[in-house]
Amino acid sequence: MSIIITGAAGFIGFHLCNRLLDEGYKVIGIDNFNSYYDVKLKKSRIEYLKKKNNEETFKIFKGELEDNQFLDKIFKEYNPKIVINLAAQAGVRYSIENPSAYIQSNLVGFANILEFCRNSNINHLIYASSSSVYGGNTKFPFSENDSVDHPVSLYAATKRSNELMAHTYSHLYNLPTTGLRFFTVYGPWGRPDMALFLFTKSIIEGKPINIFNHGKMIRDFTFIDDVIESLYRLIMKSANVNKKPKNSKLRPSESWAPFKIFNVGNSNPVSLIDYIEEIEKCLDKKAIKNYTDMQPGDVSKTYSDTKLLENFVNYKPTTKIEEGVKKFVDWYINYYQKN
Repeated sequence: MSIIITGAAGFIGFHLCNRLLDEGYKVIGIDNFNSYYDVKLKKSRIEYLKKKNNEETFKIFKGELEDNQFLDKIFKEYNPKIVINLAAQAGVRYSIENPSAYIQSNLVGFANILEFCRNSNINHLIYASSSSVYGGNTKFPFSENDSVDHPVSLYAATKRSNELMAHTYSHLYNLPTTGLRFFTVYGPWGRPDMALFLFTKSIIEGKPINIFNHGKMIRDFTFIDDVIESLYRLIMKSANVNKKPKNSKLRPSESWAPFKIFNVGNSNPVSLIDYIEEIEKCLDKKAIKNYTDMQPGDVSKTYSDTKLLENFVNYKPTTKIEEGVKKFVDWYINYYQKN
């Protein structure tokens, strides 16, 4: 079976491609290889996949989701039954500086994906949402049944918009869609703009690290292998039509349409200070800490309730930060020694 994965050169996309190829799927990757972060790292991920697989099982195409002609050619040629949309302009803070990039990629691009899925009779569309949709919520842990009407960044607003757009297509066209609210994913081959990467690099180089909100930050750090296992189990388990009528009282996580939303997190929040200490242990070197104010668009705490997903796919993330951070640091040192 052919599966299209957008954002295939990205952090989560790369790991998902690797898992699906190992499981015997044919993967059609799409990525625009933009320069939001190191393009060389993105290309290294793709080279890793190419070395392990042949051109019959893995193909990668460079292009934009906003380009209808580009998408039309790929959908017609490969006739996929599953589409996993992980492409997006990432980064909460960057959305404050460059909002138009988020409108184009996260809204226009996603609308195109929905249209091609509808017209191609796709069996299941899975797409990346984000824990950032919970915005200014102060009830913990965050549940799919909580209100998500108060985003604090444009990035979060575009991800919530994706959920609403997907629901409309599920309702109007009976397109099975599943949105995944990822909680601070980390691990080998991670993004250079994320805390773990930034901290590791700066500590090794003897440079100060910025610790926002004066260290009073808590995150539900989720290891990449747990994210990929959850994703893999969801692929063949698409949302079914709910028997509840349209006029019944529904919780935010429910719908009469073939539509689902899940939190994907570790459900074990960790303070940023403890996280940094794990990095220091792995490097056997202390960080130079620069405590500073909270940044605009950020939140002080995330904490996921993942019972809905656990019950649906019979899997609960298990990786502790001690294990996950060590795997990242080992990868980082090995990768940059070679490159």
